[in-house]
Amino acid sequence: MNACCRSCCRKLTLDEIAVYKRMVNRGATDFLCITCFAKAYHVSEELIREKIDHFRAMGCTLFSA
Repeated sequence: MNACCRSCCRKLTLDEIAVYKRMVNRGATDFLCITCFAKAYHVSEELIREKIDHFRAMGCTLFSA
């Protein structure tokens, strides 16, 4: 998938797409990068990265290994 951040147009990683789907809208078709996600939802980038690790450890199938 060659998705880009809807705010800054940076190319997204699969984990950025997955965390957006998991935390915002599983049916989303446009996404935010971690930096823009953190700004939009007033959380730290570190918290989002921790959530990615947490969801992956839980076995969430949205996240790559």
